[in-house]
Amino acid sequence: MSKKIGGLLLVLVMLVAMFAACSSPAASQSPSESASAAPSESASAEAPSSDVGAGKLVGVTMPTKSLQRWNEDGANVKAALEAQGYQVDLQYADNKQDVQNGQIENQITKGCDVLVIASIDGGALGGVLSQAKAAGIPVIAYDRLITNTDAVDYYATFDNYGVGAMQGQFIIDTLGLAKGEKGPFTMECFGGDPGDNNAKLFNQGAMDLLQPYIDSGVLVVKSGQTKFPEQIAITNWESKGAQDRMDNLLTGYYADENIDVVLSPNDSLAQGIVASLKAAGYGSKDKPFPIITGQDCDKINVGQIIRGEQSMSIFKDTRVLAQQVIDMTSAILAGKEVPTNAEYDNGVKKVKSFNCEIQFANKDNWKALLVDSGYYKLSDIPDAE
Repeated sequence: MSKKIGGLLLVLVMLVAMFAACSSPAASQSPSESASAAPSESASAEAPSSDVGAGKLVGVTMPTKSLQRWNEDGANVKAALEAQGYQVDLQYADNKQDVQNGQIENQITKGCDVLVIASIDGGALGGVLSQAKAAGIPVIAYDRLITNTDAVDYYATFDNYGVGAMQGQFIIDTLGLAKGEKGPFTMECFGGDPGDNNAKLFNQGAMDLLQPYIDSGVLVVKSGQTKFPEQIAITNWESKGAQDRMDNLLTGYYADENIDVVLSPNDSLAQGIVASLKAAGYGSKDKPFPIITGQDCDKINVGQIIRGEQSMSIFKDTRVLAQQVIDMTSAILAGKEVPTNAEYDNGVKKVKSFNCEIQFANKDNWKALLVDSGYYKLSDIPDAE
C-alpha cells in the first residue's frame, strides 16, 4: 500500500513541475514572430519592460550627433534594448575614426556581450574588431556594412541598393521617361561619403536605372561628373560640402539654363543643395526647383517637401531597425538561429544580414507615413501646421 501511495506522490510532483514549466515566460521572442511584427509594435521605446537581457551589456557606437538620423537611431536602439532588460553603453564618435576605435576598445574592456556598430569608415575597424573576436564578442554592423574583416558576424540594415533604385525610379516616373518623354532634361549627381559602403550602393542602385537615359541623351549631365567617388562624393555627408559643390555647378554650367534634376542620396546633402538653389534664385515661376531626391526623412527635409523645395525622401523607419537589432542580439545570446534574409560580401566574407523595408515620402503621403504612424508629431515638422 505504501508503495502505491509513494508512486502516486511521485506522479503528482512530476505533473506540478510540468505545469510550472509550461506557465513560465519564454526567454525570448522567436525570429519568425519578431520578423512579422508590425512597425508600430516594434517601436520599442514604449514597449513593456522585460528581463530578456538581464545582466547583459550591449555596446552601441554611432558615428556622430551632427545628423538628426544618428541621434534618433542611437536613442531608438538604446530604448529598445533597455526595454528588454539590457544595459546599454551608447557612444557617439563625432565622425572621428580614432575616437570610434577607442570607444569600441573600451566596450571590449568593459566586457560587453554584444557590439552594435554604425561605422564611420567601414574598412577601418579590422584591428579593433580583431580584439572583439579574440574576446568572443559578437559584432552586429548597424546600417553600414563593416568591410575587409572577418570579425563581423551580422548586419542589420535597409535595402541600400534599393534606396538608390527607388530614387532613380522616382526620377524616371516623375519625368515620364518610361512613357517616352525625350526631354532633354538636365541633371547633376551627388554621392555620399566615400568611406561609407552604403554610399556606393545608393549610387549604384540609382545609376543602374538612370545611366541608359544618360547614354541616350534624354538626361544630360552638363558637368559630365557622374563617377563615384572620384567626382561626386561629399565627405562625411556634410551639407556644406554639398552646398559648395552645387554653387560651383550652377556657376560653371547653369548660368543661362535651369537644372531639372538633382540626384541627392540623402537629406543632409539635399539641405545643402536646396540652400544653394535658393541663393541662385530658384523657387520662382521662371526658376522652379528641380526634382531633388533624398533619404532619411529628416524633419527639416520634410518641411522642404511640404514647401515644394525637395521632391521626395526615402523613409527608413529606425524603430524597425532597432527592433531587428534586438531580435539579432537576443538570438545570439540565447544560442538560437539569428533572423536574416540577405547576405553582403564585405570583401573577406559574406555577412549574414537582414534588410528592413523602405518607402518614400513625398508631398502626397508624408503625413500618413510619418505623422499618422507615430514616427513624428505634427509639431516636429517645419511648416506642417
